Amino acid sequence: MKVRSFVHKGLKRLFLEDRTQDLPPGSADKLGKMLGFLEDMDDPGELRSLSIWKAHMLTGDRKGEWSLHVTRNRRLTFRIDAVQNEICDINLEDYH
Repeated sequence: MKVRSFVHKGLKRLFLEDRTQDLPPGSADKLGKMLGFLEDMDDPGELRSLSIWKAHMLTGDRKGEWSLHVTRNRRLTFRIDAVQNEICDINLEDYH
């Protein structure tokens, strides 16, 4: 799927320039793999096959967003625009 937009500037730098500044220490490699997977996947159903990343859709006022487990309290969140077949609003969030 095409990656359309980022919320987190550090993730955008990692994706476009392979630069790891502004990312939590020790997380850049995992985040790079996650971004690569998102770019390479053809269907959102593929996310469910990654039990180690604990992929799930959020609920409530965040319905329609996906979350992937990065560390104990950090998550990679994003939306999927099914019409355009694009990943949008990729963010790195501290859940605690």
